Amino acid sequence: MRELNKIQTAIFLFGGILMAVGAGTTLLGWASAPYVYALGALGFASMQMLQRYEGSNFTIRRLRRMMLISDVLFLVAAVLMFANKSNILGLSYITYIEYVYNKWVVVLLIAALLQLYSAKK
Repeated sequence: MRELNKIQTAIFLFGGILMAVGAGTTLLGWASAPYVYALGALGFASMQMLQRYEGSNFTIRRLRRMMLISDVLFLVAAVLMFANKSNILGLSYITYIEYVYNKWVVVLLIAALLQLYSAKK
């Protein structure tokens, strides 16, 4: 894996902290929490996507793909957090409740589990 420099590592860590704060405060009802989470998700996911693996080990390549999928899911969770604030997608009320309302939690859980599984030991 290509290592990140000090600034990129700081952005990566700060993004993770912002994601945790944003997700936690969203559950408490803080109106600005989706913005905090989205900023953290952008920093975290972009820095993790910058890391490259040039080797040929199939297992590490598979785990790397899982990390990239979880990065995309972190960003999807941010979009769903914004959509959770109001019906900005223009869906009917039943469709909105069925497919959008609070579904960011499920997407975030799946992304976190993928990150946990693919983390280096």
